[in-house]
Amino acid sequence: MRDLLLGREPADFDVTTDATPYQVMKLFPRTWAVGAQFGVVLVPVDHDSPESALENEAAPNRVVEVATFRCDGRYTDGRHPDQVQFSKSPEEDVRRRDFTINGLLLDPLEKDRVLDYVGGLADLRHEIIRTIGDPRQRFCEDRLRLLRAVRFAARFHYRIEAESLAAIRALAPQIGLVSRERTRDELSKMLTEGHARRAFELLDETGLLAQVLPEVERMKGVAQSPPFHPEGDVWVHTLLLLEHLPAPCSRTLAWGALLHDVGKPPTFRMAPDRIRFDGHVEIGEAIGKEICARLRMSNDDTGQIVALIGNHMRFADALRMKQSTLKRFLRLPRFQEHLALHRLDCLASHGDLTIYDYVHEKFTQTPQEQIRPAPLLNGNDLLALGLQPGPSFRDILSAVEDEQLEGKLESKEDALEFVRQLILSNGNLVIE
Repeated sequence: MRDLLLGREPADFDVTTDATPYQVMKLFPRTWAVGAQFGVVLVPVDHDSPESALENEAAPNRVVEVATFRCDGRYTDGRHPDQVQFSKSPEEDVRRRDFTINGLLLDPLEKDRVLDYVGGLADLRHEIIRTIGDPRQRFCEDRLRLLRAVRFAARFHYRIEAESLAAIRALAPQIGLVSRERTRDELSKMLTEGHARRAFELLDETGLLAQVLPEVERMKGVAQSPPFHPEGDVWVHTLLLLEHLPAPCSRTLAWGALLHDVGKPPTFRMAPDRIRFDGHVEIGEAIGKEICARLRMSNDDTGQIVALIGNHMRFADALRMKQSTLKRFLRLPRFQEHLALHRLDCLASHGDLTIYDYVHEKFTQTPQEQIRPAPLLNGNDLLALGLQPGPSFRDILSAVEDEQLEGKLESKEDALEFVRQLILSNGNLVIE
């Protein structure tokens, strides 16, 4: 209802009703009682399972969540009510929800009639995020709501109502009670929905940032050399990257942007000539890997995020790279994300896109067969030349590939002759 009133395309449609889960399941030929104990039934459309329906990004709105009106008991575990009692009252159901703007209902039997029991329409007009009822109680029922309040405020450019904001600040140290997976997912939404800078400013203002990502909070006040970073400290630089993130964007690019300089705070050093961050890339990789593990990220996402951190400084040498070195660089998995991160890095600092333009042109204009050419030689070819197997094989084949990538070798015969000359000039190569 909220998105419809705001003129936005809803991501999904949820139905709430006085029908019990049993009655709902009798009405439809296919249903999944994924949360029947809490009154929730999924009604899919053209899918074989609820998982495929929920994960099919190409076909949104293909599953409808139908929830029975209910009132909740205590939330001992800080997430689920200990006891649920089904109700016939939509007002009673709404009053257990999180924020007023999320407590609006549309009555399908009366066209355009909005049921508002909690002042949600007024808060939409005044652009306010406010809890339904007592803020501390709402947040203690599910502490993930602390992060959700921040995300909604950033997403809609709303302010958080004073009592709700005070409760968030007071309860911020308890955010650790939320599972790491749920925390990860909420942070990922903040990073990819298009309002990442404001979200992280609010995380900082509420005290949540120091709790969920202390490594990022430590960026504040870490100075950088003005010639390279006229924008300010590492925190300001990172916020500017987040501001330029495209929406939507991949999780890995977003997390890579957030964490690309996470190694700078522990490596800050004031040298005689300028501020230095010796080894910040390697330290950043280690910190990034630890953050990904803590937030239970997949191995695939972790690998890409750490790679983005580890390679972001390599662009500085791109104009001086040999063609073989540059082509190997372009071979990095999902290189488009490395390019995108470099562009964001430039826009958030000196603004010079010369290197980006050069590498982007090389990446888009160089045929793939030149970036990843078929090998001209293999180990059997070296054996045929009388070389003994050993560590030198790898070095020889790498040297052959270098020459191939440089455009100096085009055929197997050229490569064999190159190796013969290499043997003649290098007495360390062992021949049978």
